[in-house]
Amino acid sequence: MSDNFFTQNNWSSWHHLLHKEILSKKTLIPKGSNILISVSGGQDSMTLLTLINDLKKLHNWTINVWHGDHQWHEKSSLYAHELQDYCEGKNISFYFDQANKENILSEEKARDWRYKKLCERAKILLKKNQQKKYIYLLTGHTSSDNAETFILNLSRGSNFAGLSNIESKRLLENQIFLIRPILIFNREDTKNFCNDMNIPFWEDPTNSDLKLKRNLVRKKIIPTLEDMYPGCSSRINNFSQKMSNYNNERNDLSELAYLYCKDIKGINRNILNKMCIEARCTILNRFLREISTKQYSSKSLTKLATSIYEKNKGQINLQDLLKIVWNKNYINFEQS
Repeated sequence: MSDNFFTQNNWSSWHHLLHKEILSKKTLIPKGSNILISVSGGQDSMTLLTLINDLKKLHNWTINVWHGDHQWHEKSSLYAHELQDYCEGKNISFYFDQANKENILSEEKARDWRYKKLCERAKILLKKNQQKKYIYLLTGHTSSDNAETFILNLSRGSNFAGLSNIESKRLLENQIFLIRPILIFNREDTKNFCNDMNIPFWEDPTNSDLKLKRNLVRKKIIPTLEDMYPGCSSRINNFSQKMSNYNNERNDLSELAYLYCKDIKGINRNILNKMCIEARCTILNRFLREISTKQYSSKSLTKLATSIYEKNKGQINLQDLLKIVWNKNYINFEQS
């Protein structure tokens, strides 16, 4: 890497931090990657676009931009065209889709629509560039989004996995990875970056609509919590990371417990029944995943674990003509 790059006007502490993050996590966005960036036009996604575009030569990346126009406000089409002009001025390939706003009235439906369209575009780019084995979809989620998601999931009564921090990388579909590179920054960082580097961004007026749950958390709840307990967002993020670590540890230990209970005859009922109800539910859930795609609720698992504990013999019908059966010694599956 030439020293000249570090003296360019566009190199900042934010560039350095992201570059360092990518170097330390070599599989996050590998060298030579084919990248599709989801850009709303807001400060977070414009920070992401600018950083990735500035770093692309160092990592031999090919980058493209996708924008989804929800048509939720009267200037959305104008913003899309201005963003397109901005990208074309920087020789960045730009793609966009326009939604029927009647079909995406909720945050959940809008998110599903975005990821569906992103994957469709990713597959087209993969087909066009067949020498690339994978494509990397990048989104501008920050640690502030992570804190908001934690509060929303906690309020909904989510499990340990739901309270874990947002993953920086996961396989979305075959050959398509979803990457969130700027989780190392918060929303104040992206605002300062855009201001200091003179990066334009387009503020979506619907971000002020407090009828949207995330906006209410962002505009009212977190600021109130920060007034009460300054720095709480950072502590929420730290706790979310601990929950991720705990969930990973729990999954590994659960797998060991499952293997300890299982042999060629099935799950050893006597060993299982010596465990607490929570452990029994976890092991039975792992056992069910081997033959069933259905997600079983904690209530259903508790009922099953209690029946197996209390009755020396029994059976419960599952989907796809299968049933779980048990006797005094073993638990297994049979065809219905």
